[in-house]
Amino acid sequence: MTRRYVITFGCPDRVGIVASIATFLAELGGMIVEAAYHTDQDTGWFFTRQEIDAATLPIDVDELRTRFGEVAARLAEHSDWQIMDTASRRRVVILVSREGHCLYDILGRVASGELDVDVPAVIGNHPDLAPITEAHGIRFHHVPFPPGDRSGAFAAVRDLVEAAEPHAIVLARFMQILPAQLCERWAGRALNIHHSFLPSFVGAKPYHQAHQRGVKLIGATCHYVTAELDAGPIIDQDVIRVGHADSVTDMVRRGRDIEKVVLARGLRWHLENRILVHGNRTVVFQY
Repeated sequence: MTRRYVITFGCPDRVGIVASIATFLAELGGMIVEAAYHTDQDTGWFFTRQEIDAATLPIDVDELRTRFGEVAARLAEHSDWQIMDTASRRRVVILVSREGHCLYDILGRVASGELDVDVPAVIGNHPDLAPITEAHGIRFHHVPFPPGDRSGAFAAVRDLVEAAEPHAIVLARFMQILPAQLCERWAGRALNIHHSFLPSFVGAKPYHQAHQRGVKLIGATCHYVTAELDAGPIIDQDVIRVGHADSVTDMVRRGRDIEKVVLARGLRWHLENRILVHGNRTVVFQY
């Protein structure tokens, strides 16, 4: 794909926003190659995502940010916006525990080139997934989590993550609850895969909860991490049908397939700046 600049922008809705942005880009000679728009009727907030062919602009991305910032200030007193350069490599750090299905899937997509990112580190609170990580040429960091006070372990994880300066921190069945200060530091970058169709069955052992309740659908949810457990803005979800004869083991096995797909989609959309967060909700411009 040709190099592109991706603009995401949100502000209170009013007449003239689309025209102002289009005029700004047209006057620079910029060619819009993909655009999407949405207005939330409940909040009155406008959202847009636009991709511009970088070769059609006479300025670099830093100058584009400076000039677009002036347009954003004229459009609204309060707005949220970003400009991403697709030529800048995305970096992903993955946090894991013992279950490896999500890690295997991500590493496979990276190795095949389907997910064109750098993975500078995988961090685990158990050493079980070190061999598969190192087989992909990626460094594995084992950070033990002792019973009781785990502040030292989380501090070590924080230092390892932030040394990599990642665009995404993926909790690939990490099975540890991030402390509030890390949730705040990594807000909008930390993604979790929860093995249920949230908001149903929050917390531990959701498949066991689902089995006890006798549900006919189980699912998985990719969401941003917040201090409130399993309650962050939802990025993607999917489900699979189960029946009365399915055991908890059956649900776990079948649910893993959904978890992998949902996490991979959510991660890709995040890295492509397709997700705009407003409060505890998301607008996801998938295509």
